[in-house]
Amino acid sequence: MAIIDHKEDIRRWRNSFLLCLLFGIPVIIILIHDIKHGANQKLIIPGLSYENLMLFLLCTPVQLFGGRYFYVQAYKALKHGAANMDVLIVLATTIAYLYSIFIIIIAVMQGASTSPMTFFDEPPMLLVFVCLGRWLEHMAKGKTSEALTKLMSLQATEATLIKYNDNGDIVEEVEMDVDLLHKGDVVKVFPGGKIPIDGTVLEGKSMVDESLITGESMPVIKMAGHTVIGGTINQNGTLFVKATHVGADTTLSHIVKLVEEAQTSKAPIQKVADKVAGYFVPGIVSLSLLVLVLHIATGYSNLEVAHASYQASNETMGRNEMILQYSFQCAIAVLCIACPCALGLATPTAVMVGTGVGATLGILIKGGQPLEMAHKVKVVVFDKTGTITQGAPRVIRVAVFENPVVKSLNKLLVIVGSAESSSEHPIASAIVKYTKEKLKTEVLATCSDFEAVPGCGLKCTVSEIEDLLLNCEEDEEQQNVHKMNGNGSLNGMPIITTSSVGTTQTPTKPGVYTVVIGNREWMQRHCYDIPYEADEEMKDHEKKGQTAVLVAVNGIVLGMIVVADSLKPEAALAVYTLKKRGLRVVLLTGDNRKTAEAIAGQVGIAEVYAQVLPQHKVAKVKELQAKGQLVAMVGDGVNDSPALAQSDVGIAIGTGTDVAVEAADIVLIQNNLLDVVGALHLSRKTVRRIHLNFGFAIIYNLIGIPIAGGLFMPWGIALKPWMASAAMAFSSVSVVTSSLLLKLYKKPDYSSLEKPNCHQLKNRSHRISIDVSEEEDVTIFNKPKSWKKFTLKTSKDSLKMSLLGGEHED
Repeated sequence: MAIIDHKEDIRRWRNSFLLCLLFGIPVIIILIHDIKHGANQKLIIPGLSYENLMLFLLCTPVQLFGGRYFYVQAYKALKHGAANMDVLIVLATTIAYLYSIFIIIIAVMQGASTSPMTFFDEPPMLLVFVCLGRWLEHMAKGKTSEALTKLMSLQATEATLIKYNDNGDIVEEVEMDVDLLHKGDVVKVFPGGKIPIDGTVLEGKSMVDESLITGESMPVIKMAGHTVIGGTINQNGTLFVKATHVGADTTLSHIVKLVEEAQTSKAPIQKVADKVAGYFVPGIVSLSLLVLVLHIATGYSNLEVAHASYQASNETMGRNEMILQYSFQCAIAVLCIACPCALGLATPTAVMVGTGVGATLGILIKGGQPLEMAHKVKVVVFDKTGTITQGAPRVIRVAVFENPVVKSLNKLLVIVGSAESSSEHPIASAIVKYTKEKLKTEVLATCSDFEAVPGCGLKCTVSEIEDLLLNCEEDEEQQNVHKMNGNGSLNGMPIITTSSVGTTQTPTKPGVYTVVIGNREWMQRHCYDIPYEADEEMKDHEKKGQTAVLVAVNGIVLGMIVVADSLKPEAALAVYTLKKRGLRVVLLTGDNRKTAEAIAGQVGIAEVYAQVLPQHKVAKVKELQAKGQLVAMVGDGVNDSPALAQSDVGIAIGTGTDVAVEAADIVLIQNNLLDVVGALHLSRKTVRRIHLNFGFAIIYNLIGIPIAGGLFMPWGIALKPWMASAAMAFSSVSVVTSSLLLKLYKKPDYSSLEKPNCHQLKNRSHRISIDVSEEEDVTIFNKPKSWKKFTLKTSKDSLKMSLLGGEHED
């Protein structure tokens, strides 16, 4: 933790700054005295004044102890054949210190009647500002990794392990270190406690704060069967959680690892900065020597013109002393003001802040390269299942026909759910799940004489539903089926009115129901009449790529249930926003043509490639890249992982498979497609900040070096070395501060994005390719697609399902 938040570096530079300041304050007092009253030339011995002796005694501890870290870092850099800012600082302070000692020794040996002007004041003043700059810089760097520190602090250290006996009763609760937990262990999480592992809730109900993991501000309800993430905070109820991932395998550990790797990786633009810095230091040393030689030569050739202002302020100096004094001052000032640090800090600080901010917003960016590349993307390719859609079949519509058998929706759901509970078909699972959620029960009625025919449907007998119905919470709108309003709906819920239903009812025992569920063919096999209105409804849903099944009870076709892999509520807005920003959006799916076309039409994607195998997805990505376009691939499944790896920027949905998450460059924890927009937007903001930092660093050196070198001395403008060091420290701190402004970044959300209207989403032309491969030609079908209905909701909570009719997109 100390390494991450720079505590050791902060402590080291703080101590160095305080030491330099302790000896620097007396130096400042002496300088102020000299400015007001002139230098004290009272000699101790010939050539050595009291003032120079005091400055020597104050300078030496600073040079040897306050600057020791600079010597260590400079030695390491030179040992590896590199030169950095520490080398320039060591050169500047050492030259000033040794030059001053040298001329004092010469003056003493010659028995001079005055003591020469020295640079003993420069090392304390220079190191005070440089150490202050390093201290502030490392404190700022600590803030750049604040997100990672915060994530690591979420990790729980202890857990309450539950031990059971053979009968499943709790026999003991043991407090233990979280590192000792194993997969399959059951832990008890108290209100206010951190959930120590990833797992599944076995018992209990509570609200869990997942804000620091997913970025979701509102607490999430957790109950039996729900998954929880380690590091999140249990709020108001006790939960019993079975561990599915522990230790380094937890979601939080993976996030910490990804963020840590991202913050220490280099963006491609950083390689350019490193190369420039490699030539920068030798260039500055050479320039400093050139300034020294030029000023000495100019001083001896034309002192009055070259050093007029300096000569006027130092009338007591001799010619030789003044020339050397001024020449060394300019050379040392050039060494002090030149700042490769600003160039070196421009990229890594912005990358650290950018990836940290992304992590807190639920966008994990794996390093500087994807962060820099994302803003250059021109094509965004979406997978369909689990990316544009929810990834699992769900009941999106329930319709009931007028009938004398079923008088409430709950009764219909009990019968259908109980019948489907014996089937293993995905559609059956979706119906059973929906039934249990609506009726708030885990136990359904008795199903017997079960018969299922693949591709057609099922037939069975359902009984003992009365007790279950009594325990269900009946909704008033669902109880009185006979109440109709003026537009032919059941208390606001549409009813399909038929005249052909109810003529033939199969006789059964009271409380026993013969149930047949399936497609048209299955109903016709059982000689059941399908109402015309029901048939038209089924055709309408099938055109959208949805599956509609008919329900017959006791010989009467009385209902229809529509199951589909429904859209994510934000999908259309995400696609619209990307297209509005000039990006080309493509749907690439292995699903059939009809379903792909229907889904694309609903979200506004004009270019679709259907029935594409995983290896052919890679071929399609390569084809797009071959046109010189940078491609981002958004997916979630194992079949998407090759394309994620091939794309320039792979974006994985956090709820997807581990393989897809590993192959991707960016992971969206919240499973929200608007975060695709957010990731590209964050990349753009970060790269702009990097360019701004570079521009500031370059302009600073272009202005500062000529002033320090004495170019403007004829007009009385010059910098002493300590002034140059102060300017250098300021440049480094300002670059880091500029990067820290990224912490104010807010990602685009639903409320801040412009919404599409209906006419913008009509008459889309769809290009459908089937079985795309490198060897085969791409078949193109052009077909206009109109949007019949498009409604955007403000949140998932507002997406209420219409139980009897009405479509639900979630």
